[in-house]
Amino acid sequence: MSLCEDLQAQGIDVSDAPDVLKKHSHDTSIFEKRPQIVVYPKNASDVATVVALVHEKAASGEKISIAARAAGTDMTGGPLTDSISLSFTEQMHKIWEVTPAYVVTEPGVFYRDLEKETLAKVGALIPSYPASRELCALGGMIGNNSGGELTLRYGKTANYVEELDIVLSDGSQTTFRSLSQSEVAQKQAQQSFEGSIYRGVHDLIVENHDVIEAARPHVSKNSAGYALWDVWDDKTGMFDLSKLIVGSQGTLGIVTRARLKLMMLKKHRAMVVIFVRDIHELPEIVRRVMKHSPESFESYDDQTFKLAVRFMPQIIGHFGFTLMMRLGFAFLPELWMVLTGGVPKLILMAEFAEDTPEMAREKAREARLSLADLPVKTKLTHGEMDAKKYWIIRREAFSLLRKNLRGLYASPFIDDLVVPIESYPEFIPALSKLLAEYDLIYTIQGHIGNGNFHIIPLMNLGDAKARATILELTPKVYDLVFKFGGSSTGEHNDGIIRTPYLEKMFGAKMVALFAEVKRIFDPLNILNPCKKVGGTVGDIEKYMLKKQ
Repeated sequence: MSLCEDLQAQGIDVSDAPDVLKKHSHDTSIFEKRPQIVVYPKNASDVATVVALVHEKAASGEKISIAARAAGTDMTGGPLTDSISLSFTEQMHKIWEVTPAYVVTEPGVFYRDLEKETLAKVGALIPSYPASRELCALGGMIGNNSGGELTLRYGKTANYVEELDIVLSDGSQTTFRSLSQSEVAQKQAQQSFEGSIYRGVHDLIVENHDVIEAARPHVSKNSAGYALWDVWDDKTGMFDLSKLIVGSQGTLGIVTRARLKLMMLKKHRAMVVIFVRDIHELPEIVRRVMKHSPESFESYDDQTFKLAVRFMPQIIGHFGFTLMMRLGFAFLPELWMVLTGGVPKLILMAEFAEDTPEMAREKAREARLSLADLPVKTKLTHGEMDAKKYWIIRREAFSLLRKNLRGLYASPFIDDLVVPIESYPEFIPALSKLLAEYDLIYTIQGHIGNGNFHIIPLMNLGDAKARATILELTPKVYDLVFKFGGSSTGEHNDGIIRTPYLEKMFGAKMVALFAEVKRIFDPLNILNPCKKVGGTVGDIEKYMLKKQ
């Protein structure tokens, strides 16, 4: 029997139709990897059945693996596989419970649907949504430990995960949550695969505590590697394996249900827009604005700004006629900036959220006044449209690149750098100088308050020279990032594109610990292999798109 027939015989929904395989060969990365089959689980039992079958076949020597997939918005090749793609959004998208404190849901639910329901029922949401909030699903947010514009105040997805139902690599099911010392001891005493995981991970973390703590990234956000430093609190004794699952890209276990905290946000906002011509002023600007506790502090560069003006009709065309007309008028000052050559190098957006409009505006006004003696231009936005247009530019840039530039492909490969804020005056010119050595068109957006930059080059991936540039430039950029104590990824994760560079960031000892964690959880290496552990530059070269 074929693999499809094996699974269908057990009541599992499966497809190997060419159009289905083609769809699941891509995410939003620069890679293409075609699965053999796509499986659509209906529930956790289906997932366990599939994993148990894969485990059995792998144990008998067959080369087979499984990769969990949510909405396919990953930018690293994280959910791509040449074996079994386990696709959740089609059937595993139930929202089980909504309370003012938390939500319980399946991984295939689209974030937009989850947010709509939690806001309607309790007026709260999960604030770690990424820029792809209208397209992404919860499973991907957990798999990547996603963050976005609200991370500055509210933190990343790991801050909200309270409990995860997991299918382990042998097909058994369990739940990971924070446990006391006595509860961990009970788990360790179990003569089961789960028990061996608790014994192995606990011993690894305790025995290598100093090495792990020394490797903890000293930046405000990080999705690189496995978060071993977050599992065990040596002061309280609490031990939480869900901290390893979050951000693991489905390499340690497959999430089938999640309980996440909800947050009720302040309802009224006001924005200060800061136009920066001299990047040497950035650390001081950020320092002063941060004193006023913005809810978000975002940025984009002059190329992003010009691109948005160039494609203004496409942007505003997404909205209804009335809103379209209002946006059109709102963009007139920005159009005049481009026509008169007055576009600054960076545009910063600091947004303040409070309980009343007056309180929010006062916060924004105070932040603006704090910059009065610096050589920057600032403005308070007036009305919803004035602020909305800046958010549209910030949020829509990547989509614009993908859709509107013929012959060029938005190519995320150095797209999620994080550096300490105080390094800006040295890091940004050094990065610009490095990028200038290559014939690249690129835009930069980011979370300026977190030191997190998204660099999206536009490339013709059908050109061998462009592909060679990716392989040559990537390690140079990371050498620069790591020189300043940064991270290769703040929220997008490792996947195919960054796994080979984890040793550059963490060193050989930590990468060996990552490999041992993978072995403890997945001894047959069937869960999304070559992501986080074992990936090579050869994988990047092999699976990189060769045509548009």
